[in-house]
Amino acid sequence: MESTEMTVGDLIDRLSACDHSAPVRHAMNPFFAMAHRLEQVVQVADETGQAVVYLAEGWSEDTQLGHLPHEVAVQLAWQAPVQAPPRRPRRTAGGK
Repeated sequence: MESTEMTVGDLIDRLSACDHSAPVRHAMNPFFAMAHRLEQVVQVADETGQAVVYLAEGWSEDTQLGHLPHEVAVQLAWQAPVQAPPRRPRRTAGGK
């Protein structure tokens, strides 16, 4: 059975088409989509002895950048291309 995991070579190929001066971010959790700065690349052997590379965020307080931009979530197919309409202000207890 052929692996469907992205390899380091696949990642290099995809990144080579990008602007080399652009910062690298990590999009996480499609149900509560957040953006994170990448700070570390670690290679280890898994339980079968195969090399695995992990991309990780750092420890600093500003590692999590906030909500993932809507355009990114759409391209990842994590959100629909149409956003919900803005909410109207709530009425106060006097009907005003």
